[in-house]
Amino acid sequence: MEFRAQATEQELMCHKLEGQHHELHLVLLTTWEVSSSGQPFCIKAHDAETNETADNCTDGTTGWVSRPDRSPDLQIGAVALTHDGNYSCELVTRDGNFRRESHLQVLVTPKATIFLRNSDSTVVCEAFAGKPAAQLSWSPEGDCVTKEEWHGNATVTVRSTYNYSDSNVSTVTCFVSHLTGNRNLSLDLRHDTQKSVAGTYIRYVVFPIIIILIIAGSFWFLKISGGFRKCKLKKRKTTPVVEEDEMQPYASYTEKNNPLYDTINQVDFPAATK
Repeated sequence: MEFRAQATEQELMCHKLEGQHHELHLVLLTTWEVSSSGQPFCIKAHDAETNETADNCTDGTTGWVSRPDRSPDLQIGAVALTHDGNYSCELVTRDGNFRRESHLQVLVTPKATIFLRNSDSTVVCEAFAGKPAAQLSWSPEGDCVTKEEWHGNATVTVRSTYNYSDSNVSTVTCFVSHLTGNRNLSLDLRHDTQKSVAGTYIRYVVFPIIIILIIAGSFWFLKISGGFRKCKLKKRKTTPVVEEDEMQPYASYTEKNNPLYDTINQVDFPAATK
């Protein structure tokens, strides 16, 4: 079995010919049989006598290392999950047939994280989408529960929860073991607990107060700015009617004095005779 990390280059060796009588020019036919998870069974072959090749594989990243008449080895340009599978090479020579089988397992490095869950005193360590599944362990030892979640592309997420009841524990460490490399993730419980409490206080106390103040301020602003007004029916426009009182100022400017009416003449009438 051969292991190769994702997105790297991989060479698959055919049967190694040893001895002077097993030179490459004695090879008559080279055949690779590929049975991977990402494509149907296919064959790559080279006939040394006619110098002809046959290839019905649809994966464009898999090919000969150089020219097949110079090397029978196979090369994968950029390893992906679809290259997981079996690769068999057979050499037909004048001295007999030689076969070599290889199983390629593609490795995917998991994304490892550690954090404190706010709801309770629980530390969570997670190795996301690794292949194969990572192994998680804790220090100091405590009450932990580990679960695996399988994904459709054959990767696995491993999640481990660690409950610490001892108040003297200040730091916990999660050890992530994987074929692509090991990692240690540590968490300062005292510092992160304070951050968690502060975050909870801000979320459930400070934010509601701010929202209430904003709402109250909005009502107050609308009240002083006349924002709350009763709706009134819009009155129709009517033709203005001129009243007498409105004509008085104009009449005062057109009024003239007539001296005939303003002068009072006294007339003495003689007493009547009996």
